[in-house]
Amino acid sequence: MFTEKTISRVHSAIWILLYGGLLTLVLGLFTRRSDDDLGLALVVGGGIAAALGAVLVYLRSRMNSKQK
Repeated sequence: MFTEKTISRVHSAIWILLYGGLLTLVLGLFTRRSDDDLGLALVVGGGIAAALGAVLVYLRSRMNSKQK
């Protein structure tokens, strides 16, 4: 069982990882036009962050809140 505080923290991490990762990925795609190495690093890092956010969405769906 998980407390409401733990579930709230997971929710926050999900949004930060998903949106931050996707924003970084898109920024990397545009940066690759001028600096290929930096752009690739941003694309890979953003993709990993977004994928981790998606994994947290799945894990959150399996969490049960503590019943009072």
